[in-house]
Amino acid sequence: MNKDQTIGAIILLISIAGILIYAWLIYAYPVVVLQITAFVVVAAILVIVGWIGWTMATTPPPGPLEPETAPTETGTSTSTSESAAQSD
Repeated sequence: MNKDQTIGAIILLISIAGILIYAWLIYAYPVVVLQITAFVVVAAILVIVGWIGWTMATTPPPGPLEPETAPTETGTSTSTSESAAQSD
């Protein structure tokens, strides 16, 4: 196994252990664990929303866009009437 696979296996085992510990805590102390879980989830969402708001409030607006200019054709000297007749 290479290093990334070893780290992945360790993360998998830690997550399984976390699930088992959480399940035991839910069984042993259901109300307290659910209150803490709900608080952590709501707090995490509000932190993300606050971070988005702070970023929007502190980021300066972008500058005005410059209009694109069409590339100039060099070497062609057809008039507009000749171009219109050729396109029909």
